[in-house]
Amino acid sequence: MLAILGWLLAIVIAACLALAAWPQALGLEQAPVIAQVVSMRIGVVGIALVLLLLFLCFVGWRRVRPFVLGVVSLLIVFALVSTGIHVSRGLDASQSVDGSGDDLVVLTWNTLGDEPGVDEIARIIDETGADAVMLPETTLTTGVAVAELLRAADKRFWVLTNGYSPAYGALNTTLLVSAELGRYTADQEVGGTRTLPTVVARPQDGDGPVFVSTHPVAPVPQQMRNWRADLEFVAGLCDGSDSVIMGGDFNSTVDHWWAHRAALADGTMGDLGVCRDAASAVGAGAVGTWPTWAPPWLGANIDHVVATSDWTPVSARVLTGLDDSGTDHRPVVVQLRRTG
Repeated sequence: MLAILGWLLAIVIAACLALAAWPQALGLEQAPVIAQVVSMRIGVVGIALVLLLLFLCFVGWRRVRPFVLGVVSLLIVFALVSTGIHVSRGLDASQSVDGSGDDLVVLTWNTLGDEPGVDEIARIIDETGADAVMLPETTLTTGVAVAELLRAADKRFWVLTNGYSPAYGALNTTLLVSAELGRYTADQEVGGTRTLPTVVARPQDGDGPVFVSTHPVAPVPQQMRNWRADLEFVAGLCDGSDSVIMGGDFNSTVDHWWAHRAALADGTMGDLGVCRDAASAVGAGAVGTWPTWAPPWLGANIDHVVATSDWTPVSARVLTGLDDSGTDHRPVVVQLRRTG
């Protein structure tokens, strides 16, 4: 009877570890609990290694030794597989982004309700040479003030904001687009994310990509339905009908987008609809952007820049030197080049 119970328990443990490593196999990457577990792969690997050491404490007990060694083997396999998946997306935090040429530079930064301040936000935009800036949790007042500072440096930006509550920073999303790219206006008919706002901006002359600054809600228990709907909405913007460059705090990793992937013309799959995650494409997709108190190798990569296949990612960098700026997110800056 003890042996039977051991086998049953081992099967349950193996199933749980398999789901934690690759829930996409059963389409459970957006399920409660699993969604949170898969977002912090290295943290879960750390927990698995602690459990491994605890199980080894019982290896001297002959009656349970086979069970203990079996579970230890499962934990080792899980740690190797999950770490391998994480590392495959890239931990390169040293890439340089060149904003001096013809390539497009895109910056996204969740400012946690304007916390870094106008001067700091403007400085980062100026130093990175960003042409489009997606700023979740940033008010219109701050966006305009940032644009005014940049105008003094002879850099002019259109400022577009969608706010569900102008007085509360977290319920605002701002987009800055360089005037050199032409005039952009907000699309009020396309819809949006449910709980936190999204800005969709289209070129007035029809020439140029659609820029999207987005902020799907976090997958907390009471918001799971809205979170899934938000991811479905942003994936729908990447349906291939427009040239799209989208950035923001997606509150999700590429694991969570698995069901929303779509086939590209070359036979490969996009990461979100037909859009590709720029950081993952250039080997920086596993550098953590949240929270700032966690080292980049441990945190979750939930802030992204994605683009349709007419834009080729050249480089991407998570800016890790701003962890004391007041927000709990790190900025992401990406260099994109027109394909062909």
